[in-house]
Amino acid sequence: MTGIQILLITGVLMITLYFFQRMKKAVFSVVLVTLMGALAILLILQPELTNQIAHKIGVGRGADLVFYICVLIFWYVVMRLYARIRKLEEHITELIRNQAIANAKVEPTDSFETNQAR
Repeated sequence: MTGIQILLITGVLMITLYFFQRMKKAVFSVVLVTLMGALAILLILQPELTNQIAHKIGVGRGADLVFYICVLIFWYVVMRLYARIRKLEEHITELIRNQAIANAKVEPTDSFETNQAR
């Protein structure tokens, strides 16, 4: 095992453990991260496997395949985060609007007071 493999495996394990601490109740996410971590460790230990997979699907090198997959995952995460931010903004706007309506005070105008006095 080379030094870079030890470094990469340590990084994958640390990220996976950190995720487990944060997402204890999200079973699907924990299973997904576990599978991704196991796949990452497998590909780190056997880098020639990525080359074989890449050649089978028409990509020149395994490193290129990993890069393309990372770009796709990155865009998926960005779109999910954007959608979540938009949903939170809408929710906050609705809460503030409802609070403003609930706390609104009707102030009497001069014409209303004048009509009441007559």
